[in-house]
Amino acid sequence: MELRITQRLEPISDDAVRARAEQAAIKFEAFFVGQMLKQMRQGTQALAGEDSPFKDRIHQDMLDIADTQVADTLARQRAFGIADVILRQLMPAAAPLAGTALKSGAEAVALSGEGAGAPPAEPVGPTP
Repeated sequence: MELRITQRLEPISDDAVRARAEQAAIKFEAFFVGQMLKQMRQGTQALAGEDSPFKDRIHQDMLDIADTQVADTLARQRAFGIADVILRQLMPAAAPLAGTALKSGAEAVALSGEGAGAPPAEPVGPTP
């Protein structure tokens, strides 16, 4: 049995690839943050006393929906930076986001410019 591809695939523009990768990274960050919130809520329920409102399962569905909404909002704001890290891994040739570029080479790997921090401290101890 011989398979032949009869359709030609059109090249995907870099912008389209970047947009799809960005959406996937944001969705992953939302999923990750949602799982973290879910685990934190389960931990709170496990540690709560018997008469605690956190043990009440009546509002659990609404709390799950609220956690999902919070996770989606935080991911869209890139509050944890997970999506940015994923994008740096997936799209290494792309220009870094403003304010997140790190120095390369033997120099210090910190942000340069305004707000970069204090100058290096003087060495401590006897000098030869």
